[in-house]
Amino acid sequence: MEKILSHIDTTQEAALERLFAFLRIPSISAQPAHAGDCRQAALWARDLLGAMGFEARLSETSGLPGVIAKNHEAGEDAPHVLFYGHYDVQPADPLALWHSDPFAPVLADGPRGKRIVARGAVDDKGQVISFLEAVRAHIEVAGRLPVRLTVLLEGEEENGSPSLAELLANEKDALAADFVYVADTNMWNPEVPAITASLRGLAAIEVRVHGPSRDLHSGLFGGVARNPIQALADVLGQLKDAGGRVRIPGFYDGVEPVSPEQAAQWAALGFDEAGFLHDVGLTRPAGEDGFGALAQLWARPTAELNGIYGGYQGEGSKTVIPAHATAKLTFRLVKGQEPGRILDGFERFVRDRLPPDTRAEFTRGGGAPGFGLAANAPFLKAAQAALTAEFGRAPALIGSGASIPVVQAFATHLGLDTLLVGFGLDDDCIHSPNEKFDLVCFARGTRAHARLLAELGRQA
Repeated sequence: MEKILSHIDTTQEAALERLFAFLRIPSISAQPAHAGDCRQAALWARDLLGAMGFEARLSETSGLPGVIAKNHEAGEDAPHVLFYGHYDVQPADPLALWHSDPFAPVLADGPRGKRIVARGAVDDKGQVISFLEAVRAHIEVAGRLPVRLTVLLEGEEENGSPSLAELLANEKDALAADFVYVADTNMWNPEVPAITASLRGLAAIEVRVHGPSRDLHSGLFGGVARNPIQALADVLGQLKDAGGRVRIPGFYDGVEPVSPEQAAQWAALGFDEAGFLHDVGLTRPAGEDGFGALAQLWARPTAELNGIYGGYQGEGSKTVIPAHATAKLTFRLVKGQEPGRILDGFERFVRDRLPPDTRAEFTRGGGAPGFGLAANAPFLKAAQAALTAEFGRAPALIGSGASIPVVQAFATHLGLDTLLVGFGLDDDCIHSPNEKFDLVCFARGTRAHARLLAELGRQA
């Protein structure tokens, strides 16, 4: 292991040359004009993996191709890891806010030393190359990997992954593995690594409440005609009790309580709750009573109004009672909640409370259940050991209040759990001008990936 780590340290300049070559390709999947650049990035990654001894190829889809590469020299008894990353990037706009050309990567000075600045520096080209450099070190020093490794690089992650389900269905046998390893997340802070052990899911819905057959003059009909804006507002006002608890019957069925051990671990992170809210002009958490901000974000489900409208929206006044009113909602879900069941409950909740002369029409959006790793997952133990060895302290087991759709895709199409370990930071400006990846994070991430591969190999 020490020889492998030393190899990583002494070959960093060559690693950066490879990363910079990758970053120079403007593989913006959201813009059709860059479809050729995306294919160039896929071919570049395929050739890089092929030169490392992988059996590498493109997997064509109705959209952009995936890259699939295999190195199974460790033998059938070795653990089988499916590594996932993406070669596409976000648009660089607004260009005027960049301090350098987004597709001409540079090493710039930062408060923690040098930083790699370019679009895709951390999301996700830098994290992909960090992992592949750890793979390279194992092969060049030890002669082979300690695990069977399959690499999948997607080309549409930044555009909603419209072809991912097709790719996974087409390549189900080729992508069979013990688990998926994703390096596209953050550390807790520059000194504390993190494993994202839970993700909230999502269920989206739009409700439109209909009242009179047309907009009515509020002088001629006001006080007599039912106002659907008022009816909708009255129903939505009953959605939560005074303590912030969602009142939909059965909403919390299957939701596991936060364990004392988990609560203690989160408390030890030293999260600045007041500072977190102060940054967005707020002063106190508004979720359920009895839960701190991290528990509210990571372990408790929500019901959020994302938009509400009806009637006249232009300048000045127009005295109408509108024919309908609309609200858009999303529910952030935790493990144990099923999106369809939650939306069924919301629809019943609304219909049971609507007054006479109104009716509700619902349009459902996307949905995905919450995700949580089992505490006894062997690959989780390996990750904890590897990160502890590299950073000198145990990683934080954190959650994410948002969703990562690929995690659900792997569970649905391949039946696989996902290990989420990344080395980005909150100030990396992902999706924003001047995206960066601290050089120290790139380097320590590579070393940690190398340690994890070795730890996984010991499980054989």
